[in-house]
Amino acid sequence: MFSLQTIFGKGDKFYGLLEQSAATACESAKALQDLLTKPDQDAVMASFAATRAREKDLAAQISEGLVNTFVTALDREDIESLNSSLYKIPKTIEKFAERYEIVATRLAGVDFAQRAQVLLRSSEVVVEMIGELRRGLRIDRVRKLQDRLQALESEGDRMLLAPYRTLYVEGNDTMRAMLAKDLFELIEKAIDKCRDVGNVVYSIVLKNS
Repeated sequence: MFSLQTIFGKGDKFYGLLEQSAATACESAKALQDLLTKPDQDAVMASFAATRAREKDLAAQISEGLVNTFVTALDREDIESLNSSLYKIPKTIEKFAERYEIVATRLAGVDFAQRAQVLLRSSEVVVEMIGELRRGLRIDRVRKLQDRLQALESEGDRMLLAPYRTLYVEGNDTMRAMLAKDLFELIEKAIDKCRDVGNVVYSIVLKNS
């Protein structure tokens, strides 16, 4: 199998930064679970802020490293694409948290936690897929992980049917329905961002296998 790590001697730097970025995205998804299931929202929002600061710093390090490094382990455009896609996961999750904090009392009884759990599981798959870049780009393993991401995305879509039916068909509070829809769509967008990372990793594997 084609081994990028064997040919390029400077791969560890970018592998490590991308792995840290993926782990930070996963931490953000875990913080979202805490926001939806634990009472101390102030502590959780502080966690979001710290996570976003780390993600911004990692993204900046990757961008700076691409400028200052002549030889990279992966194609530069692939590193840039992964960097951008990973950055968008906690960014989208933070948008949810900020809006949820404002309208949470209005949306009492709306279950976001199940869909947030799908997001968390998706972010954990992202961590595994980014880790595969360091291990020699095993196409069978990456394909299975990509299939898991697709299955999680489909599972999340199915979960929306029941709450949408309750909010729009059985409910009579239009504003509550609109607020809930906006938040559901942000979680869906974050799951889509996880899928985007998976697509980039899979394309890298196909290109170099």
